[in-house]
Amino acid sequence: MWSYDFVAARTEDGRALRMLVVIDEFTRECLTIEVGRSFTSDDVIGVLQYLFAIRGVPGHIRSENGPEFVAKGIRRWLIVRWRLDANHRRPHSALGYQTPAAFAANCVLEDSATLHPPEHRTITDLKLSH
Repeated sequence: MWSYDFVAARTEDGRALRMLVVIDEFTRECLTIEVGRSFTSDDVIGVLQYLFAIRGVPGHIRSENGPEFVAKGIRRWLIVRWRLDANHRRPHSALGYQTPAAFAANCVLEDSATLHPPEHRTITDLKLSH
């Protein structure tokens, strides 16, 4: 379980400073402290992408309800990331220790493997109105 949140501070001249802190709750290790004047949801996604790449994807991640964390972009990115990981990297004993994606690929019926894709029109076949 990781948690991430912002900590606010001020510089000597009174200007706002924000720190994005990510903690591994199991080990209590601080995984990163990113410092900036402001952060967007894309900034948060970038930090998480980096941490996922070097530390692996945590089982769970917890955040406050700040605007950077509840932004649709970050929620969509985390759900998509989880789905890809669950489907392509996590084998299941009920599936013979295959990933769901590998199991699904092996479930293709022989008859459906011989079907041809539907006919598609090309862009030159379409009559475009001006």
